Amino acid sequence: MNSKKVEEISESLEAMHKFAQIYAKQTNTFFCFDPSITSVVITGLANYKNKYGVPLCPCRNYHNEKAEIDLNYWICPCVSMRERKECHCTLFLKPDQEYASQTQKIDIDTIYENL
Repeated sequence: MNSKKVEEISESLEAMHKFAQIYAKQTNTFFCFDPSITSVVITGLANYKNKYGVPLCPCRNYHNEKAEIDLNYWICPCVSMRERKECHCTLFLKPDQEYASQTQKIDIDTIYENL
């Protein structure tokens, strides 16, 4: 990603980084053992937050992103996560899930390295 693009997304990226860590603690969920996956998902959330002002789920394909935002179903944390602790993006994993790490933190530099 070029430096201008990084600069444009930086504020949203840092906000999503902070949100993800806080939400993981609040819900007793954990990040994937592979930090590049966590980084990609946080970056995807930040891209949508930067574009639309809300963190739309980045693991879905949308025909109409604005319509999806109005429905409020796939805004992170999505309804599946809020109701059943099921995160399709694997950002928030239950402790017993196969790919769950034992951490609820990710260094912001790791996220920037994976841009």
